[in-house]
Amino acid sequence: MRRLWILVLGAVPVMASAQHPERYALAGDAVAVYNLAGVMRIEAGSGSDVVVDLTRGGADQARLRVETGPLRGRATLRVIYPGDDIVYRSMGRGSNTTLEVRDDGSFNDDRDHGEGHVRRHPTGRRVRISGSEDGLEAYADIHVAVPTGKRLEVYLGVGRAVVANVAGELRLDVAAADVTADHTKGSLRIDTGSGDVHLSDAEGAVGLDTGSGDVTVAGMRGHSLVLNTGSGDVTAEQVAADELRIDTGSGRVTASAIRAPAVSITTGSGDVRLDLASELGSLDVDTGSGDVTVTVPPGAGAHVDVETGSGDIDLEGVALKATRLEKSHLVGEIGDGKGRLKIDTGSGEVRLIRSR
Repeated sequence: MRRLWILVLGAVPVMASAQHPERYALAGDAVAVYNLAGVMRIEAGSGSDVVVDLTRGGADQARLRVETGPLRGRATLRVIYPGDDIVYRSMGRGSNTTLEVRDDGSFNDDRDHGEGHVRRHPTGRRVRISGSEDGLEAYADIHVAVPTGKRLEVYLGVGRAVVANVAGELRLDVAAADVTADHTKGSLRIDTGSGDVHLSDAEGAVGLDTGSGDVTVAGMRGHSLVLNTGSGDVTAEQVAADELRIDTGSGRVTASAIRAPAVSITTGSGDVRLDLASELGSLDVDTGSGDVTVTVPPGAGAHVDVETGSGDIDLEGVALKATRLEKSHLVGEIGDGKGRLKIDTGSGEVRLIRSR
């Protein structure tokens, strides 16, 4: 039997080698990491240094440059993208965001840091990141290992951010990305221009802010919990804090199993449902348009002032000693009257319920 051997030139398969992470160690108590596109994972680390593992991706990954060194009082790592148009396919077709980026690769760190003080630094160039346009196709996935007690600032343009088991002072600022944080301890502040924020099992002082997106908290204890969204729903449960503040321009607020002596909820438009599991200290609820339902524990006592521009006021299981009783305005006391409860809605029904 004759055998036929066929040689096909140019058809030999080539296995692409996996991209190996680049490792950087950043010494010092204060560290900052900057990256315009990619997945950011921040987890607990050991030793004395913050360790960064960086993996490049995209057709133009070789053009990325990584710089380290002190910047504005912190040790830093900055991924430099040499172009004004960046393509990050994971964003999807039609998605884009624009940032102002300095030549040193830093961005967004001149925002208000929560103390009424805005730091001003020289402005840079405008960089557009899109999911399907032409430009520099590159990104960097970054893993940050953070030893206990460090102060870390992370700045991300687009992609996704995940935080787990970090104990220290963490500020995470993203332009357009979802953020998930779990098992954190210490000061935590998360700001995103657009994206959902999910937090679970946190301890310390926490502030979560998104311009557009939902905010969800499942389990928090500590000094303060501050939740803000320009447009999006807010959900919080199992919160034990000295202070709880929720502010949404447009969106529904649902808070359950709340133990906080000071609670403030403000929404421009959206229903509010609050279930208190501890005695009343100070409670303020203000909504421009939306129904408000507040459930208080059996022994709660407070001075009550409830007003609605358009809507009914209902008391369920609440014995009120009224000093003013009108269809749209109610003033009086429940229990010993020691706390303070004020509810104001421009348009919506108000229900005050005593739990069993």
